[in-house]
Amino acid sequence: MKKDSRKNQNNEATLAPGMDDTEELNQEATNQEIENGEYTEVNVLSNDEVDPI
Repeated sequence: MKKDSRKNQNNEATLAPGMDDTEELNQEATNQEIENGEYTEVNVLSNDEVDPI
């Protein structure tokens, strides 16, 4: 039976210290990174506020 190694992983989102998140998170993975599985799917949630009248 194969042990699930994900049980010990922290499920909270993290960023490396000093990382420019806007530039880094918008960078596309190269074909080689995708082939090697060295990429992370990123979802961006933004709050677009409009003053109600």
